[in-house]
Amino acid sequence: MTPPLYLVDELPAGGSGELAGPEGRHAVTVRRTRVGERLLLGDGRGGLATAEVTGVGRDALRLSIVDRRRVAAPCPTVTLAQALVKGERGELAVELATEAGVDAVLPWRAARCVARWDDGPRGDKALARWRSTVLAAAKQSRRAWLPEVSEQVGTQALAARCAAAGAAGGGALVLHEAATVPIAAAVRELAAPLTAPTTAPRAAELVLVVGPEGGITDEELEQLCAAGARAVRLGPQVLRASTAAAVALGALGVLTERWNAYTE
Repeated sequence: MTPPLYLVDELPAGGSGELAGPEGRHAVTVRRTRVGERLLLGDGRGGLATAEVTGVGRDALRLSIVDRRRVAAPCPTVTLAQALVKGERGELAVELATEAGVDAVLPWRAARCVARWDDGPRGDKALARWRSTVLAAAKQSRRAWLPEVSEQVGTQALAARCAAAGAAGGGALVLHEAATVPIAAAVRELAAPLTAPTTAPRAAELVLVVGPEGGITDEELEQLCAAGARAVRLGPQVLRASTAAAVALGALGVLTERWNAYTE
């Protein structure tokens, strides 16, 4: 079984180290880690280290570093612009997307969103739930890169992000049930750097836009496409707003080099 992953600010510089703080307490009190067991340390920025437990304290572990490696960022990196979804389905959307390999999450305040993140404590709490969900999913799926969850944006800011991605050699795809272009055809038509392997962090960016339960309005679709985004169809079925991103990420893993492993 793959060793559990614990995220730390910095990997130990030498041959030994300590896992303390919340992660150390979790390892000791919840997972009941014992001497001789192995675990993974990750910095959330591509660095991983395999460590063996040499000592167990009250809420910390003493570790011997077995090996180190660096996992390159996928190319293209995928930023999910996920429309706000009501209740637990929003957290499910970002959880599944994280497990499927998304690199960043941009909460989108679309016109037909039932969920609303008000300014102030309520909105901050909702954003914190998404970030906590992404953190847990990244650890569960042994992610070397921790996806960033940004502040919510409106359609104008999302359109600007789509335009910037295209100008930098990437692109933007809007999942839409009325689109006639298959996602595979759209990916093939994007610039060559989008599908080339790389060891450079955060290379070409692909913005993947998923609308709310009520769908994307004609005005929103027009604004995003005017910024360079392409409306695409994922398949013959109409998926839920909470599952569409994960399915699309699976397709992108096959259509690009994202699922090929590159280490330094």
